[in-house]
Amino acid sequence: MAENELPESIVICEVGTRDGLQNEKGTVSADDKAALIDAMGKAGFKVIEVGSFVSPRAVPQMANTDEVFARIHKIPGVEYRALIANLRGVDRAIACGCKKVKLNVSASTAHNLANLNCTPEQSVNRFAACVARAKEAGIGISGSISMVFGSPWDKEIPISSVEKIVEAYLSVGVSEISLSDASGMAYPVQVKEICRHMKKAYPEVKWWLHFHNTRGLGIANIMAGMECGFTNFDTSFAGVGGCPFVPGAAGNVATEDVLHMCDESGIKTGIDLDQAIEISRQVVKILGHTTDSYILRAGKAKDLIREIPKRQIQNQALKK
Repeated sequence: MAENELPESIVICEVGTRDGLQNEKGTVSADDKAALIDAMGKAGFKVIEVGSFVSPRAVPQMANTDEVFARIHKIPGVEYRALIANLRGVDRAIACGCKKVKLNVSASTAHNLANLNCTPEQSVNRFAACVARAKEAGIGISGSISMVFGSPWDKEIPISSVEKIVEAYLSVGVSEISLSDASGMAYPVQVKEICRHMKKAYPEVKWWLHFHNTRGLGIANIMAGMECGFTNFDTSFAGVGGCPFVPGAAGNVATEDVLHMCDESGIKTGIDLDQAIEISRQVVKILGHTTDSYILRAGKAKDLIREIPKRQIQNQALKK
């Protein structure tokens, strides 16, 4: 794929039931989450982030993730994954039948020190036990790096800091890595610079991009990533979510907005847009409030196209 050329197809991971719902004040029931996830599978999503195995005290919205895994009707070929923070998370994944887990660390040294009292590299090195346990159990494992594109604590993040974390992940056997804009500070020119660098420096890595639409640049950043050859992206139904630990970072990129953009651009996703829109409408009903989704507000562009009645055309012809 040439530079600035859009891909023929991309993969979208629906993160709504994890990153989306973790920022809500209330807790969505395991039954409602499972119903949404089952609908996602039927709509054509091939990767779904079900929830996270983290402390229920820290993130109470994710406390029922084990129950959700027990309730969903798994479709062959669909990857159902969850975020973990430590070895306990791997054990919970094993117990409930989760087959893919994801680790996370911040690229912001200040952020990581404040939250975990260690550097990002030290955090990743502690993941070796998680990787070993997951592999023993036949569970896939990936990693993510938050604050890659900027941080409220540091503003700019040196590319060398991100590289150190990537290399730390690779050293413990993790070669699928997500670059995340948890702070919502990314912009297209910067995204291109970082994506070009990472793709060239680490061609062995399977890359994902995770953007928030905090400042209205989410889809533009996804397009910038596509133009650099990245083809795996996280999105959230109805545009819900954000990180509860980052000031003002609410607002993932809406799944239906991205799907609509892809449909209009001829980029294949394998996901039925109309079904995805219905899922997001159901999410809005469950949550009981409006969300930041352009498509839910305005509908598809194709919905505006109206055919001129045949009789009107004939009448105009007669007048001539």
